Amino acid sequence: MLAAAATVLLGTVVTILSRSHADRNVYPSAGVLFVHVLEREHFKGEFPPYPKSGDASNDPITFNTNLKGFPDRPGWLRYIQRTPHGDGVLYGSPTAEHVGKPTVIEITAYNRRTFETARHNLVINIMATEEFPLPYQAEFYIKNMNVEEMLASEVLGDFLGAVKNVWQPERLNAINITSALDRGGRVPLPINNLKEGVYVMVGADVPFSSCLREVENPHNQLRCSQEMEPVISCDKKFRAQFHIDWCKISLVDINKVVPVYVSRPDPGTGILPEFGEYNPPSESLRSPDYFFDFLVTLAVPSAVALVLFFILGYTMCCRREGVEKRNMQTPAIQLVHHSSIQKSTKELRGMSKNREISWPLSTLPVFNPVSGEVVPPIHPDNYETTSMPLMQTQANLQNQITIPQQRPSGDNYVMSTFRRLEVNGIPEERKVAEALNL
Repeated sequence: MLAAAATVLLGTVVTILSRSHADRNVYPSAGVLFVHVLEREHFKGEFPPYPKSGDASNDPITFNTNLKGFPDRPGWLRYIQRTPHGDGVLYGSPTAEHVGKPTVIEITAYNRRTFETARHNLVINIMATEEFPLPYQAEFYIKNMNVEEMLASEVLGDFLGAVKNVWQPERLNAINITSALDRGGRVPLPINNLKEGVYVMVGADVPFSSCLREVENPHNQLRCSQEMEPVISCDKKFRAQFHIDWCKISLVDINKVVPVYVSRPDPGTGILPEFGEYNPPSESLRSPDYFFDFLVTLAVPSAVALVLFFILGYTMCCRREGVEKRNMQTPAIQLVHHSSIQKSTKELRGMSKNREISWPLSTLPVFNPVSGEVVPPIHPDNYETTSMPLMQTQANLQNQITIPQQRPSGDNYVMSTFRRLEVNGIPEERKVAEALNL
């Protein structure tokens, strides 16, 4: 079923609205806000019903909109749908550049319960009018509205009615509506009645009223710079339903705007023109030949590496001086010194191999020539060194032997005790004999 396009007129307020779910043509005007509502109720009939008869169908349905043959929409057309259980809205303001160019929008509805899809086409034929664009344009920032709330015909009509009472124009229309998020605004906190804000641009054919001009008052400009609310006499006509931030209002007279032409350099070949559609190359083109690129990428570095390998091999193998030539160029005294170092090193290594045959002198008994005693080593391997006293007596010595000792005054002898030690299982009698000979 096709629904007819509805034109909402509030006095001389002009806004184009359309509600449809099937393929159809719409005819918006350049410079006028265009709104197209995608109603879920109309798409429900194209999806299978619930398994049980009598159940209320509340399937979550989402929409995808794109220019036919392209992945996205035209630059002037926006789309919004807050939740899968709400309607989708296409809105935007076409310009004079799009006049006479039919725009086909593919609308695909997705049923998130059954994964069924339905697709329709919306043909937008942009018309040119002599009345638009209107020369005087004002943009308001409404803090307590979201964009989908402002796109509703009743709310938008109430706002344009309030502007008409303040401005008193002969012709008035909504030019564009933009969410504050699209202008760099931040997502509001999840608090009740906290909105993201919306910018609404309207145009009229008469100059701005004194009430709107109050924003340009130096006193109000000072208050805005101090982040204070400016004093506007007509604010009470909006305050009942719309909270307007008067510091962000923009008043533009397009008759006084000087166009700025920027000279651009010649882009040269290979750059797409500024306007027009992109025509991809034909699929029948031959694939390029990469053999030469392969040679340049692999053959040239391999050849360079091979040359470097031969140079390095010749230097290391064919240019060696040898030991004889090195000795001929070395002074004799340096060779002798080097030879002596080698002999000493070899001798030390040979001695280190035989050091287990006899114990070092530090491990042999110590002979006292005065008392004739043989004191055992301080740190023998078979004694606990942590409990051994520094000076030992004869009473605590074990494995001792008694030998005679000659007195200095006569021929009488006294017996002295010596400790009997063994080295590698052989009694150390030689040390005792040497002590007696002293």
